[in-house]
Amino acid sequence: MQHSEQAPSPLALLETMMLIRAYEEALVGIAAGGSAPGTCTSVGQEAAAAGVVRALTPRDRILTNHRSAGHLLARGADPGRMIAEVLGKRTGYCKGKSGSLHISAAELGVVLTSTIVGGELSLAPGVALARTMTPGDDGIVAAFFGDGAACEGVFHESLNLAVVWKLPILYVCENNEWQAFVHRRETMPMAHVRDWAAAHGLVAETVDGNDAEAVHAAAARLAARIRATGEPAFLETLTYRTRGHYEPDDQFYVDPAELAAWQARDPIELLANRLRADGRLDDARLAQIRARVRALIDEAVAFANASPYPDTAELFTDVYA
Repeated sequence: MQHSEQAPSPLALLETMMLIRAYEEALVGIAAGGSAPGTCTSVGQEAAAAGVVRALTPRDRILTNHRSAGHLLARGADPGRMIAEVLGKRTGYCKGKSGSLHISAAELGVVLTSTIVGGELSLAPGVALARTMTPGDDGIVAAFFGDGAACEGVFHESLNLAVVWKLPILYVCENNEWQAFVHRRETMPMAHVRDWAAAHGLVAETVDGNDAEAVHAAAARLAARIRATGEPAFLETLTYRTRGHYEPDDQFYVDPAELAAWQARDPIELLANRLRADGRLDDARLAQIRARVRALIDEAVAFANASPYPDTAELFTDVYA
């Protein structure tokens, strides 16, 4: 179920982040057993997904990258169908053909998950242009990508075209400091991708990507501006990928002190502690949320494991029909 235009409560943001974390931890376990090798997680980045996606409306469209699970779950995707897709089962969103890196869900407005770095950036202007040419379509397009994709030429081409054609795109750069196994400092002369976006003429903001409430407020503000003007905008969420590039990855290339500093700013703990401090959350309520999320993920794993694989004939019929 897609979310309404009403702003989510902080507790809803917290539960969304906990769901994303539990889902990806389940995938890590599945990958360790050999069933989903190469899975890319977004552990540590949950606030960016929850905050931005919950600021969108059901009319909006999403294009995302290889760390897409958080965006899909925040949009309301069924975790059972997602795990089934990862395992290549018939009940998955793409009938078992996409794995974890290419899931799309038309019913949720998720047009594309691209494992090609920057691939979604090349398509976002076309999707947005189609929206502007469709009578009565006032939805915007949210394009998620990382700092690595911002170092691709297509990043500049996409932003330039969006500005020239006045396309309703919210560019969301999840700057997680890592480009596969290479640190951002080795590939960029500045700390903020926002500077590049601003140079193209976009209204561009940077926000603490581990603060779900701050992310949501910034995304809602920029989305409202896009709807009012029809022009693109840019949001950079400063966050950190606390697991490796893919599973398994021992992160031998990561500075332990830097990793520890970011783990101390875990987005789930940050929001939970804030809600505890002002009396909106207690241990009993947190335990209820954790139990609800755990039950949902356990049910999802069971559903995926019990689901059938596609028949060979069915695979070819679906692809070439």
